[in-house]
Amino acid sequence: MNLVTTSLKQLAEALRKRQVSSRELAQAYLERIVRLDPTLGAFITTDHERTLRQADAADSRIASGTAGPLTGIPVAHKDIFCTQGWLTTCGSKMLSNFVSPYDAHVIEQFKAAGALILGKTNMDEFAMGSSNETSFYGTVKNPWDLTRVPGGSSGGSAAAVAARLAPAATATDTGGSIRQPAALCGISGIKPTYGLVSRYGMIAYASSLDQGGVVAPSAEDLGIVLNTMVGFDARDSTSIQRPPEDYTALLEQPLRGLRIGLPKEFFSGGVSADVERAIEAALQEYERLGATRVDISLPNTALSVPVYYVLAPAEASSNLSRFDGVRFGWRAPRYDDLADMYELSRAQGFGPEVKRRILTGTYVLSRGYYDAYYLQAQRVRRLIVNDFKSAFAQCDVIMGPSTPTVAFGFGEKTGDPVQMYLSDIFTISVNLAGLPGLSIPAGFGQGGLPVGLQLIGDYFSEARLLNLAHRYQQATDWHSRVPALASA
Repeated sequence: MNLVTTSLKQLAEALRKRQVSSRELAQAYLERIVRLDPTLGAFITTDHERTLRQADAADSRIASGTAGPLTGIPVAHKDIFCTQGWLTTCGSKMLSNFVSPYDAHVIEQFKAAGALILGKTNMDEFAMGSSNETSFYGTVKNPWDLTRVPGGSSGGSAAAVAARLAPAATATDTGGSIRQPAALCGISGIKPTYGLVSRYGMIAYASSLDQGGVVAPSAEDLGIVLNTMVGFDARDSTSIQRPPEDYTALLEQPLRGLRIGLPKEFFSGGVSADVERAIEAALQEYERLGATRVDISLPNTALSVPVYYVLAPAEASSNLSRFDGVRFGWRAPRYDDLADMYELSRAQGFGPEVKRRILTGTYVLSRGYYDAYYLQAQRVRRLIVNDFKSAFAQCDVIMGPSTPTVAFGFGEKTGDPVQMYLSDIFTISVNLAGLPGLSIPAGFGQGGLPVGLQLIGDYFSEARLLNLAHRYQQATDWHSRVPALASA
């Protein structure tokens, strides 16, 4: 079986028909990780024996006739999801010795489905970054060009799937951390509506923005995995209770009559010419499939980055206060008193980007600045939500580039945080509004690097978004192209 070209649906069918065992499948992926990951750095932790034990249990379940769609399928997990008995680091020195005593709800869902834990993937420290350059465990390389970033913060998950070291991987998205790396690595990635995927056991960065999702080669694969991930969890106060939904049910629906909203703010400068050409070609393909274009406006788009970088650091400064060197995580080896222990443990345990955001967040929440910054940002956030409400009165889906450029080189933006933050200009507003967003491959730009097309839907329109992506992928082959490294 060629793991480079076999879809998740085909893998599940091969397991069900006993053409391959789960153990054989796991061994094949683990062998690819051993051979290729030293070059990529996509994984922080693997445990071959544990994965193979899960595979044997899955084979027994398949033999008994009680298997589900993901039973026996290896899935990689972003190292932000607490996983019982596994090192769970969040890409940080602060948690470099933390072995989780419990499973996140997402991990519970996969275990109940009989999926295997293939390993824990690398990420920007505490999900703070757009390039996977802030990880304590080193940078992740883009499989299409090892001198380029894979995007972040879910860069390890995206690189692993792009190099076919995993058939699918979980990821999280606070301001674009699924869609941006999916675009830069030439794969598909979805951020569901806020609250659809439980945040219980997902180490928090910014609680009102964080949302779990998935990356995989195709939209069909995303739907299959999303069926397992989504579910109400009473332990998460923001978890939404809805009737179960099959996210693959609408995949084959025709697109005739579809109204595509094109925000003028997405196409009025700031997008490189090669990305713009690829997006235009994708829009023309949608027109051939029966869609029409509608010009719309999201007037507060330019404010989404400053709003995000007030609200997200504010929430981070609160969420990360728990890492104090007392209860778990890194503790400074030498200190004079309790206050000194707190100070040294946090100074040594956190990296520069995390410290920058904690300090920013503490500042905007401080007395005398709360009203001027935090409260004002919340007001503008409401305006951004209203922009989307007005837009969806005129169209069915919003489309545009996932990122302003193709993948940039290592070190190009680390010296200028504002330029790094602007990498997420097209994705951040979706998180501020809590909407679902999807990125799919839509061609190649400068240097033969992937370009991502972003699809934004109204609340709870995941099945429809996957339908739009799937029909496009039936008409094109961008999603099936892989970097040379993957075929090595």
